[in-house]
Amino acid sequence: MDAPFLGGHPAVDFLNTRYTPDGRTVETLTDGRAFVGWLVAAGLLDQATAATCTRRFGRKALDASAEEARRVRERARAWLARWREAPDDDYRTDVSALNALLGRVHLRWEVLPGPELALVQRSRIDTADALVGLVAVQLAQLITEEDPARLKQCAGSQCSLWFLDRTKAQRRKFCTASVCGNRAKVSAFRARQRQSG
Repeated sequence: MDAPFLGGHPAVDFLNTRYTPDGRTVETLTDGRAFVGWLVAAGLLDQATAATCTRRFGRKALDASAEEARRVRERARAWLARWREAPDDDYRTDVSALNALLGRVHLRWEVLPGPELALVQRSRIDTADALVGLVAVQLAQLITEEDPARLKQCAGSQCSLWFLDRTKAQRRKFCTASVCGNRAKVSAFRARQRQSG
């Protein structure tokens, strides 16, 4: 099963690579190939670079990178849950660990030619370990550019997905209105029917 991309930010989508639809846990970063595939789907790695990484680093190194990504995800989940509730606390230990991961990424700038010139940032991936650094960049952007009050977990009874609430009033409760929102409405309707009948 593929990871859902409902978080509104690649770092939040990374948190959602392990989720519990209907009460059963789904792990999408099962191995290195799945991790590289997720990086491509998230727009953090292009297909050509992914193919080069897969050939160059090999299965063992990519699997180790996926294993580390799962550990980073669980630490990030715990940290971001605290950050959401207490943004002014001291997170030096977490920031230090994040900075170590950021040190693996080598970034360069490039101007793309065309009718509309565009400045883009490119990553150089020298080792399989640098792949986790791509996620670290997104986590760093999340904590430095987003309001912690906007980071939420779905209110669905059996849903574990996270999302950034970008609504003006910040009242979004569900990962998607069409799935968890509808389930909640149906559940509330049935409860009212039982009480009145």
